[in-house]
Amino acid sequence: MIIVTGGAGFIGSNIVRALNERGRTDVLIVDDLGEGDKYKNLIGLRFVDYCHKDNFMKLIKESTLGQNITAIFHEGACSDTMQYDVNFMMRSNYEYSKELLRTCIAKQITFIYASSASVYGMGKNGFREEEACENALNPYAFSKLIFDRYARQFFAAAKSKIIGLRYFNVFGQQESHKGKMASIFYQMYRRMKLGGSPKLFKGTDGYGDGEQRRDFVYVKDVVKVNLWCLDNNLANGIYNCGTGHAHTYNEVAKAMIDAMNSKMKTTYCDFPDALIGKYQSFTEADMTKLSAAGYKEGFTKFNTAVAEYCKFLEDGGYYTLGK
Repeated sequence: MIIVTGGAGFIGSNIVRALNERGRTDVLIVDDLGEGDKYKNLIGLRFVDYCHKDNFMKLIKESTLGQNITAIFHEGACSDTMQYDVNFMMRSNYEYSKELLRTCIAKQITFIYASSASVYGMGKNGFREEEACENALNPYAFSKLIFDRYARQFFAAAKSKIIGLRYFNVFGQQESHKGKMASIFYQMYRRMKLGGSPKLFKGTDGYGDGEQRRDFVYVKDVVKVNLWCLDNNLANGIYNCGTGHAHTYNEVAKAMIDAMNSKMKTTYCDFPDALIGKYQSFTEADMTKLSAAGYKEGFTKFNTAVAEYCKFLEDGGYYTLGK
């Protein structure tokens, strides 16, 4: 059996979908569905059971998880970069992850977990999987960084696979429940459907209006990397998961306008004071390490991914069984 924490969430539900496409339905989904629409992400998936994250942690601590577990994809976390309750963030993202890691090491279960490119801060020293490049700017990034450093203690000695993937700016199917934390692509889609033109930040940090650059990676490519890590022998460690090529927000707006056959023009708003000093104006994954490990699968062309995502949203915005 394979366990996917955060399996009703954005990346987690896409991992489950990809496992289903391989014929795997022996999946336990762990999550907290809350009061929103996240449950809709499960309707188009096949799995053997669902478990609330608190009940799952109880099973972990009581060592009653069961047998025949081959891998855990740990995607569950609080991903709100504007959440400044550090103790809450540490409980949700750090302590929970530690318990899972210790269990996987003890039971020799493959453990593939979600880290984040936010650990690189402003990226002044580059975006390599090295301590010299790390500088968290908010509690979310800090919780991810501290767990990466905790996991590093076990990479060499562990007899099971432990892989951390530092996701860059992921966008794509099944992210609508994320609300304000959904990608710029989803935010822009919703705005355009309501008749508003694409709106971007004015220039900051020496960048022109809308010229801030991010490494936007399609969720299907992120899933492809996760499953490749499951299938292949590679050294335990932390690997970047981006495309290695940054795009401007202006390019995002143009791709969205093209994908939606719109004639709208991009507009610009003042950069928020609350984000000054806390905003990554540039990210671009250094993919050398993952490439050296043997990953040669490539990434979906930017405009192709955007068009495919927009069509998915137009078709209802959720996976359905049989399609």
